[in-house]
Amino acid sequence: MTVLASALDTADPDYRAHRAAMLDKLTALGTEHAKALAGGGEKYVERHRGRGKLLARERVELLLDPDTPFLELSPLAAWGSEYTVGASLVTGIGVVEGVECLITANDPTVRGGASNPWSLRKALRANDIALANRLPVISLVESGGADLPSQKEIFIPGGAIFRDLTRLSAAGIPTVAVVFGNSTAGGAYVPGMSDHTIMVKERAKVFLGGPPLVKMATGEESDDESLGGAEMHARTSGLADHFAVDEPDALRQARRVVARLNHRKAYPDPGPAEPPKYDPDELLGVVPGDLKIPFDPREVIARIVDGSDFDEFKPLYGPSLTTGWAALHGYPVGILANARGVLFSEESQKAAQFIQLANQRDIPLLFLHNTTGYMVGREYEQGGIIKHGAMMINAVSNSKVPHLSVLMGASYGAGHYGMCGRAYDPRFLFAWPGAKSAVMGPQQLAGVLSIVARQSAVAKGRPYDDEADAALRAMVEQQIESESLPMFLSGRLYDDGVIDPRDTRTVLGLCLSAVHTAPYEGVRGGFGVFRM
Repeated sequence: MTVLASALDTADPDYRAHRAAMLDKLTALGTEHAKALAGGGEKYVERHRGRGKLLARERVELLLDPDTPFLELSPLAAWGSEYTVGASLVTGIGVVEGVECLITANDPTVRGGASNPWSLRKALRANDIALANRLPVISLVESGGADLPSQKEIFIPGGAIFRDLTRLSAAGIPTVAVVFGNSTAGGAYVPGMSDHTIMVKERAKVFLGGPPLVKMATGEESDDESLGGAEMHARTSGLADHFAVDEPDALRQARRVVARLNHRKAYPDPGPAEPPKYDPDELLGVVPGDLKIPFDPREVIARIVDGSDFDEFKPLYGPSLTTGWAALHGYPVGILANARGVLFSEESQKAAQFIQLANQRDIPLLFLHNTTGYMVGREYEQGGIIKHGAMMINAVSNSKVPHLSVLMGASYGAGHYGMCGRAYDPRFLFAWPGAKSAVMGPQQLAGVLSIVARQSAVAKGRPYDDEADAALRAMVEQQIESESLPMFLSGRLYDDGVIDPRDTRTVLGLCLSAVHTAPYEGVRGGFGVFRM
């Protein structure tokens, strides 16, 4: 075994300062997560409970196998927007009757579970995850359809939700809908297009148009139950496959449906794995609060991989990028981790070769981000940094093995692309609370704008206002800083969640298990043209 040696000194003042800074960020993160858990607030939660109904996460908990984890995805969706944090929708991966499933649950305490633009993006991301990893989809439905004031942003792209349900079914991926309350207008197509539908007695209301709309459209007088009640759909329309007497019974029946799916993973569970040799709690002090200070990613790798066992690839070449082979919860992985931030030509070529090797061996790749981007300057441009960076991005783009990404520190510029950022379709992407991502650092971006403005003034023969320049730089720095923070980016679903560094191994293990539900094969030579 090649067990990594750790040089981390937990008694060092710098370590303690880094740890304290990370704990502060985790406290702030917990405050924002609490907003998602609060849903529509105490008033609407109590109103919902007063109707004898379970909350969205309580429904999820009863659905899951006892004592199994639930990997909630995008809990901060809509953060910083006019909509409630969480986007009135809970999504995640959990185990039901031994089967890993993608679960979505409308939060009816937020505007009756109506979908806003961020709910839509969150639901579509969940469908992408289900399709890529062949995870059965269970929809826990209670929604009034589209949030009408924002219909202009929902109606046209919203049809993709129903399209996705039919494509999942066509691909042999089961879909199950459990209807607890209203499922109206477009929302009626979720149970209508799912393979299996369960409705709760005297609670489920599934119709394209409710009594008021029917009255306006046709003049017909009707009531909720005869128009779209669970019993009507079970006895008359046939839309309900299963009729449940209450919510717990509906969830019990959903579990039985999953038990009979005969849905199997493509790869066997690897079984118990040796934990790391070092305490994951120490990850809190690895990353400096100031991301300009470099850190050794091997200290992270040593605390997340099985037995802290890591076989490094090209350790003496391109040392700003650490690459190598390991196992994580028994699953083989190839790891690319930024060591000193900047990617040079050597690192880029090393990465491209390593990605090719992983594809030859059908090994998933894990990207651990801490990069300021590709190196700039006359020497490096003449040395071919563009074509070498393009080589790395080409390899990432055309790789066919599953990719996982974690933003540990900085993830700036094209380095974000080369390390498999969101645009490059990693199966899952998570961020640590201190991570930052933008086109470049705030100071650099503000400085570039200042230089361009000064050059423009000189070219026009005008005096340059240094006082205004200082104010502009400060404003730009503040804007870019706020827009590069993980909660801002997570709110826009540019990651699948901001996680506690101590949970990294567990989160990645759950993701790798989900990934191995679907068969995959690395690309063999189909990388396009590598410019040499």
